[in-house]
Amino acid sequence: MTKLGKQSSLSRRAFLVGMAGTAVTFGFAPGRGTAKESGASPFEPTIWYSLDRDGIVTVNIIRAEMGQHIGTAIARVLADEIEVDWTNVRILLVDADPKWGYMQTGGSKSVWVDFPIYSRAGAAGRIALIEAGARLLGVSPTQCVARRGAVSAEGRSITYGEIVRRGSPAREFTSDQLANLPIKPPSERRLIGQKIDALDVPGKINGTARYGIDAVVEGMVYARPKIPPTRYGSVVRTVDDSAAKRVKGYLTSLVLEDPSETVPGWVVVCATSYPAAIRAADLVKVDWAAGDASMVSEQDILDYGARQIAAPRGGALVVDDPEVDSAFRAAASTLERTYTTNSVLHAQLEPVNALAFEKDGRFEIHTGSQAQSTILPVLARALDLAQDRIVLRTYLLGGAFGRRLNTDYAIPAALAAKALGKPVKLVLTRQDDTRFDSFRSPSIQKLRLAFDVRGKVTAMEHHASAGWPTSVYVPPAAMPKAPDGNPFDPFAIDGADHWYSVGAQRVRALENDLANRAFRPGYLRAVAPGWTNWALETFMDEAARMAGADPVAFRTGLLDGAGRNVGSAPSAVGGAKRQAAVLKRAAEKAGWGARMPAGTGLGVATTFGQARSMPTWVACVARVRVGRSNGGVSVEKLTIVVDAGTLVHPDGALAQVEGSALWGLSMALYEGTEFHKGQVKDTNFDSYTPLRIGDVPDLDIEFIESTEAPVGLGEPGTTVVAPAIGNAIFAATGIRLHHLPIRPAAVLAALASKK
Repeated sequence: MTKLGKQSSLSRRAFLVGMAGTAVTFGFAPGRGTAKESGASPFEPTIWYSLDRDGIVTVNIIRAEMGQHIGTAIARVLADEIEVDWTNVRILLVDADPKWGYMQTGGSKSVWVDFPIYSRAGAAGRIALIEAGARLLGVSPTQCVARRGAVSAEGRSITYGEIVRRGSPAREFTSDQLANLPIKPPSERRLIGQKIDALDVPGKINGTARYGIDAVVEGMVYARPKIPPTRYGSVVRTVDDSAAKRVKGYLTSLVLEDPSETVPGWVVVCATSYPAAIRAADLVKVDWAAGDASMVSEQDILDYGARQIAAPRGGALVVDDPEVDSAFRAAASTLERTYTTNSVLHAQLEPVNALAFEKDGRFEIHTGSQAQSTILPVLARALDLAQDRIVLRTYLLGGAFGRRLNTDYAIPAALAAKALGKPVKLVLTRQDDTRFDSFRSPSIQKLRLAFDVRGKVTAMEHHASAGWPTSVYVPPAAMPKAPDGNPFDPFAIDGADHWYSVGAQRVRALENDLANRAFRPGYLRAVAPGWTNWALETFMDEAARMAGADPVAFRTGLLDGAGRNVGSAPSAVGGAKRQAAVLKRAAEKAGWGARMPAGTGLGVATTFGQARSMPTWVACVARVRVGRSNGGVSVEKLTIVVDAGTLVHPDGALAQVEGSALWGLSMALYEGTEFHKGQVKDTNFDSYTPLRIGDVPDLDIEFIESTEAPVGLGEPGTTVVAPAIGNAIFAATGIRLHHLPIRPAAVLAALASKK
């Protein structure tokens, strides 16, 4: 059972967590004290969970649940440490509150960040329960052991529920004590890594699960927006709703005034039902003065990025070895290539929506969000309210994949509710959702490699220009800084600072500010590694061919774990050697080197998921068949090997890799749109065509057994598939493609030019 949408009433005492980046500090204080009466209060040793008089543990989850079973993963970390039976565990997705710290779900970081927090919270609770149980049993705590929700000693035992009923535990830990509290060694874990049922599944099957689009309150009206011709700069000249007045249930059309500048030029059409809002919005005529982006299209953005790359200065030098230029001057040979990618939509199943209303002096927003802490200050500016007067209620997300990191759709719902004085439920149609999407930016990259006379790699450059999603809402002064002092967006360059030993290295991140002015670049499953690894792993394949080396052997030779690529604790122990291991294993499983039928080829790629600070080592071998007559590419099989350290929830891990790999395939061959004169070209699934079930290949996925620190799994699988497919197309046909998505027309053109 999963409890949703209810504000927690947990004590503010105890176990407080504050995060800046990935830094975590702890505090722990006594529980509620002794409760001798039969109606004893729950034992709430930390804000992260409570234990009631029946022995039920309720784990408070601050991460968004969008199908990745994050609540199950986090709950089992705590349950394993506190020693409770899994049937007595519940999860509660909590509403926004400052006490939770920074509420955001993205970057595959949830388990990575939360594992030490919840494991030590569980360990601290177990210690307190053992001490309380020992007192009740009349023995020393050293004689006691906690197991399956009970404390036992000398043949006697007392359940956690009875301990709570008879005398709530009390124990104090300093921050230092808690931070250094030992947790179980892997050999003693009984839940982590085992096959157990996910806690959120029953509600999704029986229909009791609540998504944002299900939110309802008495007296609410429905709304649909009229999307302006440009994301920024559009101004409403006139609104003609005369035709809409014939629609039964139509109420009014609101021209929003938005101090936060999130939805400039928006008109929101309100009605007593959503069908009426849809019909009325189609009939409302709005005349806009469009913003400057009405003259900007996809190729303009790529051309602008090419000029940025060609300029000798600009951007942020994320890696900059002073020997790069001299190494290229001394090179016996060099390789240089340019790679591009198209814009990509989120197209999540549940279109974005929000219900907003004012109640008892507070504004409530009911919606699914991946970033409550990010949108709250924006809502405060938009509504001209103190942030503590706004609360986001939590719901399940019907798909997100980064779209709901920008919870920008809450702003127009809140502004409409404020203007109308009634609860407003704003729901975007698929076309509205697409046009308002904070989609993945198009990108352009140039890579260079230098070889000496013996064919050894001596230097490498990687320049990448794309829209920067983080700079949309983070001022330059607050952006991460590169070693050269310039701000940069890690989510626009992650993956380029790789684990290959290539001698002198330079990585330059360039903000395509034309893209940032034209639309709102967004985070989409894996973000930068979706383009940086496409370029890097295609380039490595080309380099191997140039060197006359086998692509697997060439890569493993560079993944030697030397110098800064040796890795470090806690998350990157083993460094490049672990990436080499998954690469070798994937090649072995896929039958690398075997003779292929005509028109069929194997291609390989390997990545480390997201950032160097949290690497998930991944390798993929794709088997593809290319139709020379029609240019069609059929992916027959994907063999993927992953080293994600400790697997907390194996079923969830497998589902994550399956889903992300198929998304990677979808973006490689099927998904992609164009930004055209201020808007995306494709607005529905008649022309925007994600992977269909009939095109799903065989999947062979293996996880390396490991007891190293757990890292992320939501996104890494997307990063290896496209380059593996592109490299397989080369193996099958001898043609090399440098643009995503790979369309049949591009394959045919390349085949024709090869003749």
